[in-house]
Amino acid sequence: MQLQQISVFVENRSGRVAEVTRLLGVHSINILAISLADTHDFGIVRLIVNDVKQATDILRANHFTVHCSPVLAVEIEDQPGELSKLLTLVSGDGFNLGYLYGFVDRSGDKALLVFRFENMKLAAQIIQENGFRIINEDEFETKPSL
Repeated sequence: MQLQQISVFVENRSGRVAEVTRLLGVHSINILAISLADTHDFGIVRLIVNDVKQATDILRANHFTVHCSPVLAVEIEDQPGELSKLLTLVSGDGFNLGYLYGFVDRSGDKALLVFRFENMKLAAQIIQENGFRIINEDEFETKPSL
């Protein structure tokens, strides 16, 4: 039910994110979702890819610091208030939200959101019990990619 996300730490200088994507591209690793957060000195590129092990091995072999962690991909209706409904469900004690990123499906009626919660198991349970659909790895790979 959970996806594996790769977090790549990059120096905050020109071309580092391009190098990450180039390395993955030349090795036929498909980027399914990407997010970048930066500070003055470094950035964290978060990736969902079609082959986590190969991507991790390639990036580490090229001297990138890489960390893998579980995340939840949740499908919601692409309409006002849907994200608020979901976040309200998981806003109590034990639901520390580390981060989220997302995109709208090409069909235009669904959005996919990637979440990292402190308590992933409990968050997944509450999300599903309230009618939201968690996307598994196989389904995620069939969605639009970058």
